[in-house]
Amino acid sequence: MRHKLPVRACFVGLAAVAVLSGCVSTTTSSTPQPAVQQAPAPQISTGQATSRLAPVKARMEGLVERECRARTAAGTNCDYKIYVDPKETKIANAYQTLDKSGRPLIVFTAPLVAETRNNHELAFVMGHEAAHHIEGHIARSQTNAMAGAALGAILVAAAGGNAQAVEAAMDLGAGVGARSYSKSHELEADRLGTILTHKAGYDPMIGVKFFERTPDPGNQFLGTHPPNASRIAIVKQTAAGL
Repeated sequence: MRHKLPVRACFVGLAAVAVLSGCVSTTTSSTPQPAVQQAPAPQISTGQATSRLAPVKARMEGLVERECRARTAAGTNCDYKIYVDPKETKIANAYQTLDKSGRPLIVFTAPLVAETRNNHELAFVMGHEAAHHIEGHIARSQTNAMAGAALGAILVAAAGGNAQAVEAAMDLGAGVGARSYSKSHELEADRLGTILTHKAGYDPMIGVKFFERTPDPGNQFLGTHPPNASRIAIVKQTAAGL
């Protein structure tokens, strides 16, 4: 049986609103709105993106690792690796995933770095991705996916479905299960990401302006991202209490 479980949580920039397992993208109405035409981000090389990211990484990395150790169970791998994806792409994206040993990775693409206007925005994206790991969102999404796959299989098998139908139901159930709490995961990461950004000495209220330039995907059924307005609101609410 094949059921692809989510293995990363990510931040999608202006160039795309990807359907990935926990990406950060955002809405202001129940009907998806056409994306506002944006001037293309300047193209920068991986080396240039790495140089731009370096001062933010230097300030944020130690802080998010300390917060990870303080906020998670003993034994959690908090040794973040933060870097720019060496593969060339035109997609602006940042995501958190795990390597084979369970080490948390925060990966930026060069176009995402190019789209940010200042270090506050880079720090906010980094804090958001670090928060996904601290909150255990990958493991929680995988659990939800497995539960959805099992339920789909049971229902179809009980209705007399053949092996092919059961497998299709498992795939569908896994997808539905993984998306069940993805919006709440994004808001949790926005909340904790605001705190991490602030603790590192950056201004999350400047950082969140990145959302104002991100296409709003709408509050779609089974969508992976909450409305931009909701995300900005939780950042403002969290920042007001800091």
